[in-house]
Amino acid sequence: MQRHDPSSSVTFESDRGATHGTDSDMSSHLHVPTSYAPRTGRRMRFVAGLVAITLVIAFFLVHHIRSDAEDELSSATAARVSAVPPVDVVTVERAPATRPLILPGETAAWYESTIYARVNGYVAHWSVDIGDAVKKGQVMATIDTPDLDDELAAAKAKVKAEESQVKVREAEADFAKTTYERWRDSPKGVVSEQEREAKKAGYVSAVAQLNSAQAQVHLDQAQVDRLTALTQFKQVTAPFDGVVTDRKIDIGNLVTAGSTANTTPLYRVTQDDPIRVFVDVPQAASSDMKPGVPARITASAFGDRKFDGKVTRTSQALDPRARTLRVEVDIPNSDHALVPGMYVQVAFELSTHGLAQIPAGALLFRTSGPQVAVVGGDGVVSYRPVTIARDDGATVELASGVTVGEKVALNISSQIADGTKVAPRNVEQAPVQAAVTKP
Repeated sequence: MQRHDPSSSVTFESDRGATHGTDSDMSSHLHVPTSYAPRTGRRMRFVAGLVAITLVIAFFLVHHIRSDAEDELSSATAARVSAVPPVDVVTVERAPATRPLILPGETAAWYESTIYARVNGYVAHWSVDIGDAVKKGQVMATIDTPDLDDELAAAKAKVKAEESQVKVREAEADFAKTTYERWRDSPKGVVSEQEREAKKAGYVSAVAQLNSAQAQVHLDQAQVDRLTALTQFKQVTAPFDGVVTDRKIDIGNLVTAGSTANTTPLYRVTQDDPIRVFVDVPQAASSDMKPGVPARITASAFGDRKFDGKVTRTSQALDPRARTLRVEVDIPNSDHALVPGMYVQVAFELSTHGLAQIPAGALLFRTSGPQVAVVGGDGVVSYRPVTIARDDGATVELASGVTVGEKVALNISSQIADGTKVAPRNVEQAPVQAAVTKP
């Protein structure tokens, strides 16, 4: 069977009996083409030319697009370089007559006493517990002191013995005195001078022994008085009106006299009316903290309730580690709402002296000192040195360098030099909030 391809004029031949013939028989029927149609070369040249034209067009198109992009970028860069840089500005304002300053504080008792035993012994009874109100002199606990009782009894017995010895010495002194007087008044020649002097010496010795015995009685009586005074501390009493905040004893506990590190306290008692509030004020506001400055105290536990007080005293010295001033505010606390150890917020109203005020973002710190960038009416920037009077973090009060009404730049770029013309954009200042310092 023959198949003829008209485009290539190639003839193929297949043998119906190929399955039964040999390899030589099959090769004899396979013919390799030795010529092509005349239109094949023209088609290949046309396709090659079309591809070349497409590549040339694509090359010129890409080159044109890239050239336009470079020209656009150059124009934008030149426009940006020649454009006036925009700058946010704010108006220098006068600080309000007063400004709030809110700081954390801690309450402390008006009186606080840790009570230790003054005698050695065992707790026989206690009558008050934590939270109980006590009055000055009220008995809080009783201590059994068997050793002290024995010492007192022995001291009293010793005094009795010494008093008996005094009586003996008194009798000896009286006898020596009468003997000496008889020998002294005897006529001369009846007794010798040596015997008279001997009787005199005996009398003087008896008087000295009497005085020694009497002194010993006083000494032993002093010991009795001391031990008797100690027995008064068998009853532990409250040193002032207050509240028991801690109890460390129970019946049968052994207690030791003293307040060393090895002794255990019996009670802790506090008085919280009035109550103190301690505040650590930053150095920037320390000069405004004078006795009598009003303060308002709030605590999260009491919601909107406010406690009014005044600055009572200050430490008159800054803490060298934190650079803060210790300030004490006293508050009436008749209902005992505030208790020692509470965390509170203390709000002060501080005088500002009418200084110029700017946001903290307008302040620049350079090697020559703090500065601000003042933007004039013509849009030209000028850097001025300023003197900081008070810095509360959000705003800064300046003592010199700017005047109220001038424009200062906010967060100005370091690339804008002195004398540069800028496009000012007014920024509305947020209302001044109370400065808050957290621990």
